Amino acid sequence: MGHGWEGVVLKLFRGRDFTFTVTGAEQVTEDFRRVTVTDDGLLAATGGAHPTMWVRLWFERDGKPHQRGYTLVDPDPDTGTFALEFALHDGTASDWARTARPGDTIDATLQGTRFTLPEPRPARLFLVGDAASLPAVNSLLDALPGTPATIWYETADAAPASGPSHAPDGKPPFRLDADHHTLHTVPRRDAGAHLVSEVKAALPGLLGEDASDAYVWIACDTATTRTLASYARKELAVPKERVNALGYWRAG
Repeated sequence: MGHGWEGVVLKLFRGRDFTFTVTGAEQVTEDFRRVTVTDDGLLAATGGAHPTMWVRLWFERDGKPHQRGYTLVDPDPDTGTFALEFALHDGTASDWARTARPGDTIDATLQGTRFTLPEPRPARLFLVGDAASLPAVNSLLDALPGTPATIWYETADAAPASGPSHAPDGKPPFRLDADHHTLHTVPRRDAGAHLVSEVKAALPGLLGEDASDAYVWIACDTATTRTLASYARKELAVPKERVNALGYWRAG
């Protein structure tokens, strides 16, 4: 399958193509499926993995290429393997994940995934995400074990234009440490405005007067992400190098 005009653009921006081979699949919860793959040399080519590292997977829909970004889960450079987690809903990517079997292959492009944790390492984490960014949230929790973290997790109740069409009904596969992590589940209402109000109500008190030791990471729909990132930087005066924000999908 060709990658169409999107593939051409990614090539111009030095995107690198790989073909992953499925080695297994696991139904983590009713609404999350994990597919393990060999990486076709991706981890060796990039010198390893970093938290929130992601790739674009290519699917075919109505005879046309269709790509979506997925976070690498438990990457192992020694074996050249990792997993991909899918929040299941009605869509091409979920259909592929439901039927993926050992030996199946899928094309992928690596482009635009640079990320480094700030130095000095943060003493506190504040993470805002949803089903689309849950694997990335977990990768940050894994990268900073023992660091106190407050997480706002938006559960969607309406289908966006792209991305998960609903929040998982079962327990999401968070990697939480009860001694250090606090999870707030927020239902999606008013196109993300409810999440914005919840974060704005709590974050100032949690940050306190000095936010220099904190790290704020936001990955929801594009509009919500932009609003909260601006709020953290401009109104709460969190240093810009201590705020990382990336819109994971666009609402319709």
